[in-house]
Amino acid sequence: MEREKSPNRYTYGGHRRKSMKVMDKAELVELRARQRTFNEGYTRAALLCLGNTILMVKIFDERFYDIGILFALLAGLLMVTAYLRRRHSNRDFSDQLRPLPSPAHASGRVFGAPFTTAGWIVIGVTLIVSTAEIVLIVLISRL
Repeated sequence: MEREKSPNRYTYGGHRRKSMKVMDKAELVELRARQRTFNEGYTRAALLCLGNTILMVKIFDERFYDIGILFALLAGLLMVTAYLRRRHSNRDFSDQLRPLPSPAHASGRVFGAPFTTAGWIVIGVTLIVSTAEIVLIVLISRL
């Protein structure tokens, strides 16, 4: 019995994600750079917020617990955003979005979809962080 291909199943260089073989060092460097820039940035921000949470809870007295909870919430929302961005990157590197070779690309290699900012993710992070900053100002003013 043959498996039906799901629309969310992408191929990379003709292979599934787990069995992908990188063609050369340039492709490996490009993939690592994109992952470090796009995926891990949100994860690093979430870990920093968790660090702030620990700082608020361990060092300061109970008046600052609300601020610690705010940072924990911010960290959780940023982790969700990091997960969504990682899923978006999986699609960006796939063969389905790789443009066909053309004379315009004759001088350089094309590693995946052309760079575009994940606009809805950026807008979501902007709304999350600006809301957290406003709540932080209110919480500090109440101390």
